[in-house]
Amino acid sequence: MYQPRTYRHWVKGKDLVSFNVVVEETDLYIRASSNLQRKAHKLVLKYRAVLERYIERHSSFLTSLEPFPATEDAPHIVRAMSEAAGRVGIGPMASVAGAIAEFVGSELLAFSPEIIVENGGDIFLKGSGKRIIGIYAGKSPLTGQIGLEINGQDTPLGICTSSGTVGHSLSSGKADAVIVLSKSAPLADAAATAIGNLVIQPSDIPNGIEFAQGIDGLKGVVIIEGDNMGLWGEVKICQMSR
Repeated sequence: MYQPRTYRHWVKGKDLVSFNVVVEETDLYIRASSNLQRKAHKLVLKYRAVLERYIERHSSFLTSLEPFPATEDAPHIVRAMSEAAGRVGIGPMASVAGAIAEFVGSELLAFSPEIIVENGGDIFLKGSGKRIIGIYAGKSPLTGQIGLEINGQDTPLGICTSSGTVGHSLSSGKADAVIVLSKSAPLADAAATAIGNLVIQPSDIPNGIEFAQGIDGLKGVVIIEGDNMGLWGEVKICQMSR
């Protein structure tokens, strides 16, 4: 069932042109210096086809809830997903949204110096100045009140969110939001899922933070459960303006 993505306007970037690309389950919200919708649409088709062809030959890549080592002939996006999920001990499709966002966004950088690609709460961001990313955490009172301040020199960056209470993502946890920052969007996506699986109640937040600290390649994490929040790493929280 489609869920209106009302949080999308919380990615601050009014100086950029915004457009959507929707292909079956893939629903991207993109901001760039110009309207690159046709190019982005072609890229989405390209990477979906790559994944679909690989899954036709290796069906377990789609269904496995455990790490799935990519074959030697695997395409780059498949290897990136497999490697990211393998680092955190879960199935490769847990990284698909972040992977699509990064691979599409990276190619669009040839046509725009700044790119924001949002894919179901998972973001690939390349900017030159400061950007504010609003935090959506379902019914938590922190939703819409705080955001992440991202400096241009720290990009390109993956900023990915997993939730046990919002959306259709597979999670065994109950965290309202787990936000992970990494240079690799596939890794940020997979790590957000793995960390979120550990958080059932507020007292689990320290365990989630400790797990995050052990994942090589993460820059920071935010865990929100109700009105409780845990932070680690290179994370700068700011108050959202109305």
